Amino acid sequence: MSKPSPSIYGGQAVIEGVMFAGKHVHVTAVRRKDQQITFLEVPKKPTPVLNKIKKIPFVRGIVGIVESAAKGSQHLTYSAEAYAEDEAGPEEAVKQKEQEKEKDRWNLTMILGVAVVGILSFVVGKLIFTLVPAFVEGLIFSQAFENKIMHNLLEGVIKIILLLVYLWFISQTPMIKRLFQYHGAEHKVISAYEAGSELTVEKVQKFSRLHYRCGSSFIIFTVIVGVIIYSFFTWDSMAERIMQRILLLPVVLGVSYEVLRWTNALRDIPVLKWLGAPGLWLQLLTTKEPSDDQVAVSIASFNRMRELDNESSTPRVALAKQA
Repeated sequence: MSKPSPSIYGGQAVIEGVMFAGKHVHVTAVRRKDQQITFLEVPKKPTPVLNKIKKIPFVRGIVGIVESAAKGSQHLTYSAEAYAEDEAGPEEAVKQKEQEKEKDRWNLTMILGVAVVGILSFVVGKLIFTLVPAFVEGLIFSQAFENKIMHNLLEGVIKIILLLVYLWFISQTPMIKRLFQYHGAEHKVISAYEAGSELTVEKVQKFSRLHYRCGSSFIIFTVIVGVIIYSFFTWDSMAERIMQRILLLPVVLGVSYEVLRWTNALRDIPVLKWLGAPGLWLQLLTTKEPSDDQVAVSIASFNRMRELDNESSTPRVALAKQA
């Protein structure tokens, strides 16, 4: 009798920590300055309508992206505040703790506000990386030739160049470098779990920091898929071209998500596994080899998420539980 396939989990690197999303809860583990690990545990609220939409091909990707942006921002904010608290002086830290006693920092208004900011940040960022390359390509090559497919290809090349330069530039900062290390730690834990390995630091470190189902892979697929989809449409002016890119953005995102799922499903087939290679190549920039301490944080987050997921009742939110 074949072993059942392991559940599919996703995660996200945050400042000095890792977030994992389970079936019933999102958990973030953060390494504090005193070397303790604190957790943010946010239960998922049942959303029957949303769950049905997530089963619809090409639509589920857009819903998943928006949901991830909203949830991810909340956990990133938690990690940023923890980092700021650690970096603050003793007097400032005492003052912050007094303020926390006076109000519930994670009330509904706060959570909704962070979620909206996260979604807007994603939308604005995606629009910039979609529209700027189109504008630059048109500015430089609009009079060079008439072939629209070649214009689309050049637009894709410019987009990839901008993306690579941006990622390389931010990766030079110490904080982002550590963020990318935690990204690698997240991938290692998921790969170890999916391989059925024991989740110890020593064994998890043996796995690759690259993973087929990563959001970095999704980014590169949006470029490739965009070039193909844009080739089915023509334009007569820059304004028309820009408007097409905006209107087709949900289509590109939806199709790219399905391509990502497809390449992940084919990763064990020797010939077809190379379809996911572009995404893995981009991860060479967006992930770094993590330290043992960083892997330990990732394991702690994953184990806590699994523990809460396996409980019969939905867990309460715990903002600062000590490991």
